[in-house]
Order: sequence, then C-alpha cells, then structure tokens
Amino acid sequence: MERRKREIEIRHLRCFVNAADHGSFRKAGSVMRIRQSSVSRCIRDLEDRLGTSLFHRHRSGVSLNRAGHQFLPRARQTIRGLDESLHAIALLGRSENGRIKIGIYSSIASGFLAELLRSFGDQHNDVQIQLIDGNPEEHLAAIRQLELDVAFLTGTRAWQDCDSAFMWSEGVFVVLPERHELAIRTAVDWRELSGEAFMVSETAPGQEIYDYLVRKLADLSWHPDIHVQSVGRDNLLSLVAIGRGLTVVSEAMTATNHPGVVFRPIKGERLPFSAIWSPNNDNPAFRRLLSMATTKAGSERSPAISEHLCGFEQNA
Repeated sequence: MERRKREIEIRHLRCFVNAADHGSFRKAGSVMRIRQSSVSRCIRDLEDRLGTSLFHRHRSGVSLNRAGHQFLPRARQTIRGLDESLHAIALLGRSENGRIKIGIYSSIASGFLAELLRSFGDQHNDVQIQLIDGNPEEHLAAIRQLELDVAFLTGTRAWQDCDSAFMWSEGVFVVLPERHELAIRTAVDWRELSGEAFMVSETAPGQEIYDYLVRKLADLSWHPDIHVQSVGRDNLLSLVAIGRGLTVVSEAMTATNHPGVVFRPIKGERLPFSAIWSPNNDNPAFRRLLSMATTKAGSERSPAISEHLCGFEQNA
C-alpha cells in the first residue's frame, strides 16, 4: 500500500509542468483541456506522493517553491524521454523507421525485386534494407528463427513452419562468349546447348544452378559437363568471356553490362520466384513491404506460368 502511494504517473508530471509554465492551475487546465479542479487535485496528489509541496499558492496563481524548482527539470526530462519513445514506436508502426532483412537469390539489377525495393524506398526512406545472399536452407533456418524477415527464392513449393506466396517469374538465359556461334541467335534451345561445358559458382545460387543443369541436360541423354568455380557471379561471367565455359542466369541478371558476353533466352523456360516468411514475424516494416509486394505481384501476374519451371519443385 505504501509502495503504491509513492508511484508517480505521467499525468502528474504533465499537470505539474503545465502549471509551472503558466503560473496557474486554470491556465494549465485550459492548455490540457481539463478542468482547473482536476489540475488542482492532480498536483495535490503529486505533492502527497512526493511528501512535499511544489508551489507557493497565492490569489493570482501559483509559483514554484524551492522543491518545485529542483523537481521541474527532472519532470521535463521524463516527459521528453517518454514522448520521444512514443514517437519512435509510432514511426516503427507506420514503417517510417526500422529495418528489414531480406534473403535473395535473384539479381536486383532489374526486374520485380529491383522495382519493389525502389518503390518501397521512395515511400519509406527511413527503413533500412539489408540484403543477404545465401542458399535456401540457410535463409529458411534464419526465417524460422526470426533472424531474417523474408527470402525471395525460386520455386513455388510449401515450406514447413513458413508462409509463402508466388510473386513473379523470370526467363532463363544462357551466358555465351560474344564470339560463340550461338551468339548470333535471338534465342536458343537445350539441344543446341547439349554438347557445351558449363560452369557454376561455388557460392549461392551455384548449387541450385548445378542441379538444374544436371536435370535439363540429362533429359537429353547427354552426360553433363559442369565445373564448379570458386568465384562469385561477376568473375564467373569473366570466365565465360574468355571461353572457359557457359553458364545460365535469371532474366534480372541480364540488365548488367559485362564485357565479352551476351545473354540469350532459353526457349520455353520460366523461373518462378516466391516470398517466404515466418507467420510469427510481426515486424511492421516487413509487413508493409509484404503488402506492397503482394499488390505488385497481383497487378503484374500473367494468366499462367509456363509448364517449364526449370525443374524446381512446385509442391512440397
């Protein structure tokens, strides 16, 4: 009981500061849009809890006594700190502040993901966006542990303990040296590529591309000739340029300008991309991004996805 008596509430501090600023309970009440009697009772309650008076009361109003002068800066600091905290939380709730961690597979040089991040940044430029490359297993583990907000991965399968939604699809392109005999073609098919040597990166999404090439080339009864290189995407394209082999990329990657190579679409191939996230993720900035992505996907979705989904599983 005694402990409750000593507790100070924010309403006490607001009444006190307004009364001190205006030298009157009546004026303080007018500013706060409450009755003068309510201000008077609040101040009296505060003084009872503190065990000391804070004002000299006189007919023309009130003025701070010695205890009141000492208490005023502390009361202001407490109110200011609370107001700043409330403002920060409100910004977070409106997605005007905060951070979103995104796992990616596709290039953001162009296409759906690039346009989504650009539009989101225009509307919520105080939200920090952190992009993380990695393989699907790493991304999914991080999502389940709420260490990653969302991952944009290939395929349309369901993932345990995660929510997902199909977002967009991209064409699949082979990367050729610019002097390759197929470079003069506007598009190629798998039979024309069956005798070629291919390269993939050791880093993500190299393993997924490797598995994809094995399936596609094996379908042609051709033993795949695929080499794993310990380089990133840019250096892999440089190896293509000097004739060490070919590789494949999604359509978004073709917006990059890399000397010595050309990108040619593989006929009939589409690569679906889905957003994967935890149903337990309550990050308001992420939820705003997801809403924007879903709206964008709905407005751009083609009537049907090609039957050729690059061999990625569509269902668990």
